[in-house]
Amino acid sequence: QLQLVESGGGSVQAGGSLRLSCKSSGRTSLNYPMGWFRQAPGKEREFVSAIDWAGSTSYYADSVMGRFTISRDTAKSMVSLQMNSLEPEDTALYYCGARRAYASIRRALDDYPYWGQGTQVTVSS
Repeated sequence: QLQLVESGGGSVQAGGSLRLSCKSSGRTSLNYPMGWFRQAPGKEREFVSAIDWAGSTSYYADSVMGRFTISRDTAKSMVSLQMNSLEPEDTALYYCGARRAYASIRRALDDYPYWGQGTQVTVSS
């Protein structure tokens, strides 16, 4: 079983930055496409960003394009999300998800069988 643990959330003012990290363990996690999703109060969980297992291809939601950057450190079994120019609309619980090993990179929630517990990001205006 693959375990995912997110960290790095917090409270910042609009325009600020945060870096989220997702540590994977439990199985050989080097070859899993990974994604970040978020869920604001009263809303459904939505796609934010994803990266393929090789770290060579990444996807972003239109709302975060140019502000967020996803990356992975294979040696540390970690995927990070650098979030700059944060806006109040970015306030949400951020989740890390993993697809199955060697799967293709995807944006759909249902394509991710493994999830972390989430880390809260709050952006004040």
